[in-house]
Amino acid sequence: MSSRTRTLAIDPGSPDPSAITEAARVLRSGGLVAFATETVYGLGADATNPEAVARIFEAKGRPSFNPLIVHVHDLALARACVTEWPERAERLAKRFWPGPLTLLLPRSAIIPDIVTAGRGTVGVRMPASPLACALIEATGRPIAAPSANRSTGISPTEAWHVQKDLDGKIDMILDGGKTNVGIESTVLDLSCDPPRVLRPGSVTIEQLSLELGEEVLGPGPAGEKPIAHSSPGQMLVHYAPTTPTYRVERMGSPPLPSSGNSHWGLIMLGDPLGEESSTKGPAHHIRLRTPAEAEAGLYASLHDLDSRRLDFLILLFPPDEPEWLAIRDRAWRASKPWPEAGHQL
Repeated sequence: MSSRTRTLAIDPGSPDPSAITEAARVLRSGGLVAFATETVYGLGADATNPEAVARIFEAKGRPSFNPLIVHVHDLALARACVTEWPERAERLAKRFWPGPLTLLLPRSAIIPDIVTAGRGTVGVRMPASPLACALIEATGRPIAAPSANRSTGISPTEAWHVQKDLDGKIDMILDGGKTNVGIESTVLDLSCDPPRVLRPGSVTIEQLSLELGEEVLGPGPAGEKPIAHSSPGQMLVHYAPTTPTYRVERMGSPPLPSSGNSHWGLIMLGDPLGEESSTKGPAHHIRLRTPAEAEAGLYASLHDLDSRRLDFLILLFPPDEPEWLAIRDRAWRASKPWPEAGHQL
């Protein structure tokens, strides 16, 4: 595919039935449609069609070992995608669905190997997006959908982010405006005991543990290579700008560069106290003070600064605290350590 991808503007809260019908027809015929959810834009294909799903990997340049999440519009379709629906799943679905929580469960025969990278489990989610749910219902099949961007790149929260990466590679974009959650869903593995979060998100470990009344394990350290990629979001390099991007834990340690001859950008995550809070950043700097503000704005900020042709970017990390877990995970995978003293950027 080489012609420009067709983009349809659509009201995310009250989607035009004719546009939904047209997009559903593309999906049923084996095509690819990017669409807004409450988290990020997804790149959708009929999850029951292996050839259609293969086009997702081709369009994104995504490695075949990285599984996809399947999206549904109701509990009946969710249960059709899995062979077991334990009481834990029922409780969590009632509490957090529709919403940014993916449940990993044993897959049923309708889900082909290519969706799960040959694994016996599949991630299932019901998005809290009238647009997404209307599209799934009209298609009449579960939709496999990773983020609608090049593999390892910044996830898209607006339609132009999708077009920048995938124009001419996919069939259609449903432009539902800016997404409101802004980061990918929490992925919870219910195939193990105790349950374990494989990818942190806006639904926290503490919320899951409280709802289930039992311990929920967290993911390993950000730099720890997973034994197997059983969930999206486990690659060591992910969500990354094309501009070289570095991370520091706090202002001045190591020292940030002076302006010099470099043109660089800074994203400050969290709200440093005392002397640090008054430190002036470079001309291009963005402050995201709270976890909710950072979740909604991190990717958009990265896209903005990445488009400015800067020499490099710096992510000033937030505190190592539970409420910042998802943002620290995304920022870590999007960046490299700040170079040793004396190294020239």
